[in-house]
Amino acid sequence: MLTIIQNDPEVPLSNYADALACFGVPYRVVPAYRGDALPSALDCRAVVVLGGAIGVHDTQAYPFLNRVKACITACLQTETPYLGLCLGGQLLADLTGGQVVSNRWEEHGTLPIDLTAAGGASPLFHGIPTTFPTFQWHHDSFDLPTGGTLLASSSACSHQAFSLQGKAFGLQFHPEMVESVIVDWCRWAPDTSKETNRFLSEFTAKKTAYMTASWQILENFLRIAGVLPDNQA
Repeated sequence: MLTIIQNDPEVPLSNYADALACFGVPYRVVPAYRGDALPSALDCRAVVVLGGAIGVHDTQAYPFLNRVKACITACLQTETPYLGLCLGGQLLADLTGGQVVSNRWEEHGTLPIDLTAAGGASPLFHGIPTTFPTFQWHHDSFDLPTGGTLLASSSACSHQAFSLQGKAFGLQFHPEMVESVIVDWCRWAPDTSKETNRFLSEFTAKKTAYMTASWQILENFLRIAGVLPDNQA
């Protein structure tokens, strides 16, 4: 079964729950932040790790992160397909030799990214334009890990997506966003709270292209993982 690991109660599966329902893919969400036990990688067809308002090094304050890291390591060892979103991508990079740095390429809002040549050829981005809109909300960013291939970049953040071992992918951006979550995240800090309407209007203006690309990324990952058959529309 597809396993979704949630690291933060305010960073849910959001529009990807709708996508999975549309694709007819069964899944389970494991709220790791509550201390729930994580399944063995061998029991998962694929694993998606969501983001969170914490950092990869915050294991003392959030010890559940150690279990999430162990699960990601097991996915790599067993070649279980893996997709990490924002914190999930940073955790993958950190575990494989890529430094995660705070306040270097910080981004907020609906922003475009560009596929590299490798990204354009990657099955994860099949059918997606070379430049497409994403939703960004991060203070930390990752360096490429050992053996990683850069798939996407932008003028504000050089490392937006990478692949590792063929079936493991880390994204810096959030493809799962919905308006209600934008409102929630804006409340996290005074400087973003006063910009709520702007963040919402910019997202709405790009929403059609954003959702098309976001769902295509998930569909592509599910095909890579063998969760969706090749002939499914």
